[in-house]
Amino acid sequence: MALSLARAEQTVIISADSRQCFRELNVGVAKPSVEELASVQHYFINSHSIQEEVNACTFEKYALEATTRTFEDKDTVVMVGGTGLYIKAFCEGIDLIPEISPGCRAEISSAYKTQGIDWLREEVKQADPLWFATGEQMNPQRLMRALEVKKSTGRSLREFQTRQKIKRDFTIRKLAPLVSREELYIRINKRVDEMMAAGLLDEVKTLYPFRHLNALRTVGYTELFDYLDDKWKLQEAIEKIKTNTRHYAKRQLTWFRRDPEIEWIKT
Repeated sequence: MALSLARAEQTVIISADSRQCFRELNVGVAKPSVEELASVQHYFINSHSIQEEVNACTFEKYALEATTRTFEDKDTVVMVGGTGLYIKAFCEGIDLIPEISPGCRAEISSAYKTQGIDWLREEVKQADPLWFATGEQMNPQRLMRALEVKKSTGRSLREFQTRQKIKRDFTIRKLAPLVSREELYIRINKRVDEMMAAGLLDEVKTLYPFRHLNALRTVGYTELFDYLDDKWKLQEAIEKIKTNTRHYAKRQLTWFRRDPEIEWIKT
């Protein structure tokens, strides 16, 4: 849909995907094909390394700069992706949070890696009950973010989230495809099988030395890392990728359904 729209408008695409920006990730993030990338200019695809820290603030700055450049000779920009926080940051701005020391982040990440999400949830519950009351309690990245902010600043993450929308100087129209849950799950299962056939396991093997990086705490990679660690058989890992992708899609839908500005279009 985005490619068709960008071609019709003779404009660019900005990918609002928190993983397709990484050069080292390809099969597992369903990156556009070489032909698709050649047919329309893309931003935030292959723009960063997994060694770099990329977050919603990074994306907001990057996407606004790309938009400004594009508007110099075009009237429209197409943005597509499923990372809701990135899209929200671009459309409304994002609250500024003090820099977190790398040591604090590494300490929390290491503890989570060894003790798991139950430990992480309890830590956040004790340290930042204000955030915990309404935060995403099964999302380890959000949990770690809340904990590192509390430990570094002594203040709840919620105190930095003013939720004051920034008014952009361009018009934003939000469109989303409406797909039945049954059809969505069929597509997800097919997509995972196609990724495996396209060499996802080989890609994961090359990235194994970097598995500790935040960029690789991603569905499709974590399950196969665990397979390589002999935690389960390959077919079990594939089924877990399908299950976890369905769970992720459900969270995406929950996020976007809260946005009253989205126009849902039947496909």
